[in-house]
Amino acid sequence: MSFIGKGCRTHELTYNMAGEHYRKATPLKRILLVEDNELNLDMLKRRLDRLGYAVIVAMDGAAGVQLAEQEAPDVILMDMSLPVMDGWEATRLIKNNDATRGIPVIGLSAHAMSEDRTRAFDVGCDDYETKPIHLDRLLAKIEKLTLKDGADESNDGAATGS
Repeated sequence: MSFIGKGCRTHELTYNMAGEHYRKATPLKRILLVEDNELNLDMLKRRLDRLGYAVIVAMDGAAGVQLAEQEAPDVILMDMSLPVMDGWEATRLIKNNDATRGIPVIGLSAHAMSEDRTRAFDVGCDDYETKPIHLDRLLAKIEKLTLKDGADESNDGAATGS
């Protein structure tokens, strides 16, 4: 009887590990999270870590611009209200830099007015999410923006007749 119990635990462990491995087996996406509010930062970072993302953190816009160039993340989550340099200016600089222009930026803000959304797109954000963050919706945006490059590459391969 104890043998079966061990076998069941091993099977459950293997099943759980396989599920986690499957989730993490997709190419590890690197996210630059630019957020100055420690509670928001901690909550979002822990949730993204658990889902298998590699999260790089900056706590002000200037550090975000610097890390975007140094780390070349797959996507940037940019709070728009930041110290030192706000997210509006940081995004503008990232999108005006040849080295970082192609990195998708999702603007994060407590401002839900349509003018704020429009302004985010005007400075170069690829998408916009209001706070409080709805994780499922944010994850869908991250996946959509980061799969674009992979889809383009696979289409290029198909076009060559391979």
